[in-house]
Amino acid sequence: MGLLCFTSRQRQHVHCDSCYSRRCRARVEASVCCPLSPCRLLCGALYHLCKEEDHLLLCPNVRVPCLNAEYGCPVQLPRSSRAAHLQMCPASVVCCSMEWNRWPVNDAHSHPNTELHENLLKEQNGCLDLALALKDQQRLFHSIKMKKLFPELLQSKEAAERAAAKEANDAEDENQPALSQEEREALARASDVDADNLENYNVWERMFSMEMGGCRQAEATTAAGKEKSKQNRKGLDTLTEEDEAAASGSSKLPSGACSTSSSSCSAEKPKKIFVYGHVEPMKIITVRTFKVPTSFAARQSRIRNPGFYKRESKAVDTSDLGVGADSIPVWEEVQASLLCSLEKERRGHLIAETVSSDSLLTDEGTQTYNFLSAPFGKNLSLIDLTAGKPLELHLQLQVESVTSRHHKANSTFTFVCGHTFQRREYGKHYKNIHCDIQMCVNGWFEQRCPLAYLGCTYSQNRFQPSTHEATVNYNTDLGCFGLHPTVPASMTDSSGVQKRRGGQNEGGEGSLSSLPYEVLWHIAGFLDSLSLSQLALVSPLMRQVCWSLLQERGMVTLCWEKTSSHGKIRWKVKQKVWQFSTLFSPVDAWCFRNVPSISEHLKVCPYNKIEPKTEKIRLPRIKFRHLLSKMLLTIFLITIFIKIK
Repeated sequence: MGLLCFTSRQRQHVHCDSCYSRRCRARVEASVCCPLSPCRLLCGALYHLCKEEDHLLLCPNVRVPCLNAEYGCPVQLPRSSRAAHLQMCPASVVCCSMEWNRWPVNDAHSHPNTELHENLLKEQNGCLDLALALKDQQRLFHSIKMKKLFPELLQSKEAAERAAAKEANDAEDENQPALSQEEREALARASDVDADNLENYNVWERMFSMEMGGCRQAEATTAAGKEKSKQNRKGLDTLTEEDEAAASGSSKLPSGACSTSSSSCSAEKPKKIFVYGHVEPMKIITVRTFKVPTSFAARQSRIRNPGFYKRESKAVDTSDLGVGADSIPVWEEVQASLLCSLEKERRGHLIAETVSSDSLLTDEGTQTYNFLSAPFGKNLSLIDLTAGKPLELHLQLQVESVTSRHHKANSTFTFVCGHTFQRREYGKHYKNIHCDIQMCVNGWFEQRCPLAYLGCTYSQNRFQPSTHEATVNYNTDLGCFGLHPTVPASMTDSSGVQKRRGGQNEGGEGSLSSLPYEVLWHIAGFLDSLSLSQLALVSPLMRQVCWSLLQERGMVTLCWEKTSSHGKIRWKVKQKVWQFSTLFSPVDAWCFRNVPSISEHLKVCPYNKIEPKTEKIRLPRIKFRHLLSKMLLTIFLITIFIKIK
């Protein structure tokens, strides 16, 4: 059939090119018409046999790659199903761009709760707001590079190392005598050098020798030309540009131009030499054709005139303080780095920098930093400086949901979610994680004691899914929220640990691993993406079960790497990464948990101290009759006074 189609396309049947009827009754003739044929994939189309190849380009039943095949999707499906497949395509991935802000702890506009933060870090009782704040702080410290903030503390060390290395190399070069060409070739042959590399070395040596020979020849030619020019100048008079016109009109030469016979003089004509006696620079005259109108007067308040106010350039630094470097107080690396990062990233400038206010004067300012850990390494980040120190919280627990598309305060750090999800999962993630939990975690989803500002660390989660009992926790390793189902009391022991069933042996493999593979695959199909990603870490068997669900439940992304070729930087796909997202089971509605009210905690809160009662001040009692009689007497006297007037 393929040969018939190829032959028919080459002959270009006259009737078939213009016939589109399903009931064509034309006579089958060579190079004129071919018979009708139905689609072999049973799509219902009927066409002339020579048009089969063209029909396969449009047939809805032809299996074709997914539209996201270049992004890693391996699915082959009918052409009519490609649009519906995009809803569950593993390569149709969306990256969450949700943003939120946090104030630094020691900011002037915030109220630092130092005692609360210290108590929370000591207890680490799994609070949602604390876990999220520590994760944001870790991401922030990873992004802050000391090289960008304090380059002067990095360059000094590198400059010293480069100077020391250069001095060492110079000393070695001076002590070692220079090798000749024969010695270098003998050394290259004696060492373990490849023959091809040695041949390339010889080729480059020959090319270098040729270039050196050319340079020497050019130098010798130049010297010879100078000597010849001097000799010609002794025998010939100097011809300047001013005498060129006169010399061109006269063909006579001086008597001392030639000392040989007349025949040799006539055969070899002397050359004219032009010598510039004195060159003066050309005078450039600037002509201003625009005249400022006499009625125009510039106002100093609108047009800044640098010469109106007398100013002088002055550089101010810490040397004016009159103290030495040892007397300058030591800076704390974290606070100084956060402050400088806010000034540079948010406001676009450093705390002390060179500013050109106009075209004439420049304001220079310097800031001296004294760190105990300086000088810093080349690729050192802020997280490396805090690795060996006690854990501290430098960001506020409260979260502000102002995106970069709106005006926001300058002294806040912005964080982005950055998690990837399948297209069908993104809406559920945004609703449950960002709208329900994260933006309501302070005071609503997670309620703290009213005396938290004094240092009380008590908090309680107020909500749970309406369909089942579960608590919300935060996975620090993955940086995401999750649902932890509440285990009934009948399945736990006195310590709260889940009881082991009898099917679990000493080797650690329970009754779940002894089930058939098909049963495990069916059970895993009911789990959410976050649970599947954690189940794959249990054992090789569970990893294989979860791997079989990757194409249906997982997602694929491309891992890129940077390469350089011929001096150009290029990016290429290194590998395809299959993984599960961090989405837990979607929650359509939340309900209040059966927990005691926060007022019950206030009864036993150690920070709820009752102030001692003070004695009441007793005022002297005044009888009502005496007060009433005095008021009536006053009114009577006022009335008489008015009548007399």
